[in-house]
Amino acid sequence: MNDLFATTERTDRPLADRMRPATLEEFTGQRHLLDVGKPLRRAIDQGRVHSMIFWGPPGTGKTTLSRMIASTTDSHFIALSAVMAGVKDIRAAVSEAEQQHQVSGRGTVLFLDEVHRFNKAQQDAFLPWVENGTVTFIGATTENPSFELNNALLSRARVYVLKSLTLDDLEGVLRRALYDTDRGLAGAFRIDDESLQQLATAADGDARRALNLLELSADLSEDGVITPGIVGEVASGHRRRFDKQGEVFYDQISALHKSIRGTDPDAALYWLARMLDGGCDPLYIARRLVRIASEDIGNADPRALQISMDAWQTYERLGSPEGELAIAHAAVFLACAAKSNAVYMAFNQAMADARDKGSLDVPMHLRNAPTRLMKELGHGEGYRYAHDEPDAVALGERYFPDEMEPANYYQPVERGLEIRIKEKLDDLRRRSDSGTSQGGKDR
Repeated sequence: MNDLFATTERTDRPLADRMRPATLEEFTGQRHLLDVGKPLRRAIDQGRVHSMIFWGPPGTGKTTLSRMIASTTDSHFIALSAVMAGVKDIRAAVSEAEQQHQVSGRGTVLFLDEVHRFNKAQQDAFLPWVENGTVTFIGATTENPSFELNNALLSRARVYVLKSLTLDDLEGVLRRALYDTDRGLAGAFRIDDESLQQLATAADGDARRALNLLELSADLSEDGVITPGIVGEVASGHRRRFDKQGEVFYDQISALHKSIRGTDPDAALYWLARMLDGGCDPLYIARRLVRIASEDIGNADPRALQISMDAWQTYERLGSPEGELAIAHAAVFLACAAKSNAVYMAFNQAMADARDKGSLDVPMHLRNAPTRLMKELGHGEGYRYAHDEPDAVALGERYFPDEMEPANYYQPVERGLEIRIKEKLDDLRRRSDSGTSQGGKDR
């Protein structure tokens, strides 16, 4: 089986491949994992590595770090991609690992890129060899392992979270590539600081993308000068990181929701812009705003739901960019509105009672009575028609099933319109408890 990282003397290798760090000292970023004294760094320095999962965005060094671990521990390295490999490839890799141990006594690091692409059966296929030590397994994934990997695999591998590279990290990567005489561009190209920063920004935390953009800019340059115009052309059209229906997607919609709930319109606008810039369907955001209007604002400001629905309809009718502005309008209104989750909490409690208390009968006085027989059976008998009562309220009337104690689910907060709602309900409950009800006509 070919080693994905076997060295080669080819001079036409991409810059990102040539500049792949060879030592931990060259490795950029991930100081929370690799600084001296950190658990992963200690394991590498001591040559006592364990099976692990690297979870992080593209271009953060998952593959490179796996290669370094194998090199530092003098292990045989086998690389597979879950996009193309299957159970047959796993068995071949295990056979190769066993042979390596018999011939040289070396252990084997089995690296599986895009491990989340394997189904349950494929993930289970190499567990016995991970467990008995035939291979040290390192998986790389951009997706949340909690959702994408089997518990059996997670229990045998420690998860390390890799972070996106900062702008300073990326600028450092680009400068090394510009002036490296062995693997980089050997100082043959000139670029101003502002353009270099623009390339780093366009890379969006991804070192591989940063180097690819630099290499493309160098290819387009004349006389060794990478002009701002070239950089602007190369950097344009590169969307920010946003994986539809993936981990980043849900993190960003969570941030938008929580910014609105926390009454921060500026943060809400930022996360809205991030999602739209990344390619999120505006209608998805509009639907989420409708949910927020009911869950976090409710009766504290009933206008929130209508404004959210109007924004949704506006986008459906006008599209972009007019519709996106309407969505922004709704997001800011929701962020600034008085907040209440009283209806949300009350509804959840009512649903729990509906599930847990069984099919309790509707009380006779509340039942429908459209026929003579139903009236003769007592349906609707004793019902008090609220509109015939003072203030259109039948004080003391009972509306819950006879077998169930009346519940008090809805607890309005003292914010927005719910202040008035709370005052009214408190007054009605007080009057009902004091027995000040007055009889009315039955209907």
